[in-house]
Amino acid sequence: MVQIQIANLLRLVLHKIKLMSSKQQWNNFPFKPKNIPFFYGWVILFASTIGVLISAPGQTMGVSTFTDYLLDNIQINRNQLSIAYMIGTIASSLILTYAGKMYDKYGARWVGMVISIMLSLVLLLLSQSDRIIHLFIDDNSSSLYIGFAMAVLMLLFFGLRFSGQGVLTMISRNMLMKWFIARRGWVNGISSVFVALGFSMAPLSFDMLINGTSWRGAWILMAVFIGLFFTLFVFLFFRDNPEDLGMIPDGEFHGNREHDVIIKPFKQFTLTEARKTLSFWLFAIPLAMYALYITGFTFHLVSIFENVGMSREKALSIFIPISIISVVISLTGGYISDKIKLKYLLYIILAGQLIALFSLGNLNDGLFYYGFIIGNSIVSGLYNVLMAVTWPRFYGRKNLGKITGFVMSIIVFASALGPIIYSFSATKLGSYSFAFFALGAVILLIAFFSFKANNPQDKLVISQ
Repeated sequence: MVQIQIANLLRLVLHKIKLMSSKQQWNNFPFKPKNIPFFYGWVILFASTIGVLISAPGQTMGVSTFTDYLLDNIQINRNQLSIAYMIGTIASSLILTYAGKMYDKYGARWVGMVISIMLSLVLLLLSQSDRIIHLFIDDNSSSLYIGFAMAVLMLLFFGLRFSGQGVLTMISRNMLMKWFIARRGWVNGISSVFVALGFSMAPLSFDMLINGTSWRGAWILMAVFIGLFFTLFVFLFFRDNPEDLGMIPDGEFHGNREHDVIIKPFKQFTLTEARKTLSFWLFAIPLAMYALYITGFTFHLVSIFENVGMSREKALSIFIPISIISVVISLTGGYISDKIKLKYLLYIILAGQLIALFSLGNLNDGLFYYGFIIGNSIVSGLYNVLMAVTWPRFYGRKNLGKITGFVMSIIVFASALGPIIYSFSATKLGSYSFAFFALGAVILLIAFFSFKANNPQDKLVISQ
C-alpha cells in the first residue's frame, strides 16, 4: 500500500512538472549545451559521477555508519533492525521498474530533482526517528513499542533505499550511458574511479561528521546539502538524450561493430523481450548476489570484525585499500569492455566473488583479510562496468529506464536479504561463516552456466 502511494505521488509530481514546462524548451535553459566549446557528454560524465556519489547516504555503507546509533537510541536489537531494513528495501524494489518507466518518460533532469528532494526529506526524518517513535509510544519495553519502531524504520528505510540506492543511482548511470556508445566502457571506467574512491571514504567521512556534530547533525547536514545544492546542480547540468539537444552520442557517428564487438545494438529490446533472454539473468543474478553479500557485510561490518577479534577502526578502513585496487580494475575493465565480449568480464567477477566469500568465511588478521580485499576489489571494480555497460549494449537505449529499473529492483531486493541472512546466521547458527559459504555455493552454480552469457544482438542477422 505504501509503495503504491509513493508511486502515485511520484507520478503526480512529474505530471505537474510536465504541465508546467516543455521538455525540449527547458533543455536549453539556463544555457544551450550545444553551444559550449566541447562535447557536452563530458559535462554529463561529471554530473553523472556526482549523482552516484550523492546516493551514498542511501547506500548500505552510508547506513552502516549509523547502525549502532540507531540501536542505542531506538533500543531495538540487531535482528529487529535488520528485518526493518530488509522489508523497507524490498518494498522499495517493487516500484523501481515503475521509476524506470518514469525516467524513460520524463528524463534524468526532472526525475533527478524530485528524487533529490525526496532523499533530503527522508534524511531529515531519519535524524529524528527515535523522537518520532517516542512521541507516540514512550515505553520501550512493550511489544507495541517494538512493532511501532520497526514500522517507522521500515517506512524510512523504504524511502532511503528507493531514492538513494535505487532511483538516483539508476538515472545517473543511465544518463551517462545515453551520451556515449563507442567510449561507453571507457567513460564509465573514469566515473567508476571517483565513485569507488568516494564510496570507500564514505564510512570514515560519515563517522568523522558524526564525531564532529552528532549522528542527528550528520544526517541533517546531508539533508540540507542534498535538498538545496544538489537539486540545483541537477537542474543546471542533468540532460537526458543528446539527440534532444541536436547532438549525437560520443559527438560522432559510429557503426554497429568495433573490434568485432557489437557496440551499437541492431534491435531495441523491450523489457519483456530482454527478460526472455538467458543472458539477462546470467548478468543480473551475479550483480544481485554481489549486492546481497556486500550489503550484509557492510551492514554488520563492525560486528563481523569484532567476532574475529579485530577493531572497529580496522573494519571501517578496509574499504580504502579496496577502493585503490578497484579503481585500477574499473579503469582497465571499462577500457577493455569496449573491445571484448562482456562475458569474459563476467567470468572474472564470479571468480572475485568466490575469493571474497571464501575469505570472509575464514576471516582473520592475516591471509584471509587480504584475500577479501583482493576478491572484493575485483568484484567492486567490475560491478560498475557490467552494471552500466551491459544493458544498453545488449538491449539498446530506447527502453533503458524500464530494463535497468527492473535490474535495479532485483539488485535492491537481493540487497535487502543480506543483513537478515547474516544476522540470523550469527544469532541462530553461531557464526557469520555459514552465510558466506552458502552464498559461495550459489555463485559456483551461476559460474557453471556463465559461458552462455552472450550478447543477444549477436543472433540478429541484419546488414550494417
